[in-house]
Amino acid sequence: MKDQAGRRRARRLTTGAAVVIALAGMNGPWLYRFGTAQYHQYKINKAEYKAANGHWDIVRFPKEYRQNTIHAALLHTGKVLLVAGSGNNQANFDRKRFDTRLWDPVKGTIKKIPTPSDLFCTGHTQLADGKLLIAGGTKRYEKLKGDVTKAGGLIIVHNENPDKPITLPAGTRFTGRSNGRTFVSKDPVLVPRAKKVYDPDTGAFLRNDPGLGRIYVEARKSGARYETGTQDNYRVQGLTGADARNTYGIAQKLALDKKDFQGIRDAYEFDPVAERYIKVDPMNEARWYPTLTTLSDGRVLSVSGLDDIGQLVPGKNEIFDPKTGKWAYTRKLRRFPTYPALFLTQNGKIFYSGSNAGYGPDDVGREPGIWDVGTNRFTKLPGLGDADLMETSGTVMLPPAQDERFMVVGGGGVGESKRSSRKTRIIDLKARNPKFVDGPALAKGTRYPQTSILPDDTVLVSGGSEDYRGRGDSNILQARLYHPDSGTFTSVADPLVGRNYHSGSILLPDGRVMFFGSDSLYADAAGTKPGTFEQRIEIYTPPYLYRDSRPTLSGGPRTIARGASGTFTSEHAAAVKKVRLIRPSASTHVTDVDQRSIALDFKASGDRITVTVPRNRNLVQSGWYMLFVDDARGTPSKAQWVRVP
Repeated sequence: MKDQAGRRRARRLTTGAAVVIALAGMNGPWLYRFGTAQYHQYKINKAEYKAANGHWDIVRFPKEYRQNTIHAALLHTGKVLLVAGSGNNQANFDRKRFDTRLWDPVKGTIKKIPTPSDLFCTGHTQLADGKLLIAGGTKRYEKLKGDVTKAGGLIIVHNENPDKPITLPAGTRFTGRSNGRTFVSKDPVLVPRAKKVYDPDTGAFLRNDPGLGRIYVEARKSGARYETGTQDNYRVQGLTGADARNTYGIAQKLALDKKDFQGIRDAYEFDPVAERYIKVDPMNEARWYPTLTTLSDGRVLSVSGLDDIGQLVPGKNEIFDPKTGKWAYTRKLRRFPTYPALFLTQNGKIFYSGSNAGYGPDDVGREPGIWDVGTNRFTKLPGLGDADLMETSGTVMLPPAQDERFMVVGGGGVGESKRSSRKTRIIDLKARNPKFVDGPALAKGTRYPQTSILPDDTVLVSGGSEDYRGRGDSNILQARLYHPDSGTFTSVADPLVGRNYHSGSILLPDGRVMFFGSDSLYADAAGTKPGTFEQRIEIYTPPYLYRDSRPTLSGGPRTIARGASGTFTSEHAAAVKKVRLIRPSASTHVTDVDQRSIALDFKASGDRITVTVPRNRNLVQSGWYMLFVDDARGTPSKAQWVRVP
């Protein structure tokens, strides 16, 4: 009996061992991956690894505070404004659900901010008084061909009456004289009066040039039979007498073609102290995805965008004056694709890197150059590598700003192209003959790279995707530090969350970097499942924050004029090697045209450090700045907020 029991026990052990071996064989790859993942987590959380590479942490807001963040800006209160509008979500747009959050990264508090318009695809920039100017947004969502059920398009309304303008309300009906089809306007339109034209030599009256107004119209019913194939004149129903004779519409084909996004004229200032939007005068032009760039005198330039009928604004750029609250057109036209990367230079002109968000002709306004807004003179800049892959590239002003060097990072082909660039391109605007030269290559072709200037004079380059909107599971989980002094990249810890379209990054006052957004087209590599918007925030803590100590900075004035000095207290004043003013970020579509890092002259004595702000108002625009001091290791202090009037 004992022998039989022993044999049975041996058989069970042998069978059990075989099962374990078989299971191990079947699950070997999983066990390997599990073990590798566990080791990776162990490795990236070791103190020595963090000190060399930094560390990433994910922040998950409570469900009721999550949103599809499209834009973000650091305010001088230390809080971050996170703007979604409708968040690239048509259902939110249809329900007029427009979101903004105000997040305190120190306290961890989140506040919902009432949002007055759909600020999805708006433009924004920091103002001299610390408010954030926000202009433009979304009036109508894009409809792809096949989704359009009602024929429609643009009608140009003519007013031949030189004595008065005419306003046509939304819902006005236009009936074709030849085709007999009726279309209905979606918005009101003001058509200016006709202009009388006289002979310049004799003064004799020659003609009336009609006033023109543009309006989007749709057929009253769905179906292809309501499409038109040719140009026609349209009677305006409801008008009588002279108004009926003087007012008419002209339209080309009104069809079921794709309808682009439409922009709005709305403009607001966000007040960081009152924590609310304040409506200001609207722009002259409706704009969907404009660029706003602060000029040296504190006024703000607004360019590009899709207009209220879904067409690229035809070069009508305008300037906002915060003192008067008014917008005025620039004297000349200049066309750009949507969201061009424009930076104020030290001579008051505008540097256009060629980076853009993409809507618009592929052969208009895409060449980089220096633009004199006053004279409209545009000087093209040569040498750009992968010039046809600039869409969705990022541009950053390399520190310090006095050097006036810029780096263009990655990019892709026009539209939904699969092509992407591994290139970085560097240009020195102070060179005798400025031209782009290729910098160090990226590991992969990269669209939508996020870039942030750090207070130790390096630039963090992270994320992006190889293909359009992360298609084909192409998000890039890599981060690098670019060193302007050596022109090289070094690898740092890899991010945990993929970031592509509608993503960005913000330098925080404590030296960490916040990442937001990402709008993948698909949720799987095969492209069979629709993507979901990435609502998680991710924080990168650079290596310099894992050292045993960092310089301190306290006291000092809240305001320092250009050319003036201010004295601060620092326990490590003797160890300070660099002082920087960094303009706070206002980031959207990867490029941040606000951020710049300005080197300051300084003197240290005892526990005091005296800093001097440069006089050049083109270099140091009026507004709030973060003041950092670095020690010899490149370890920065926490920022002190300083205003330059």
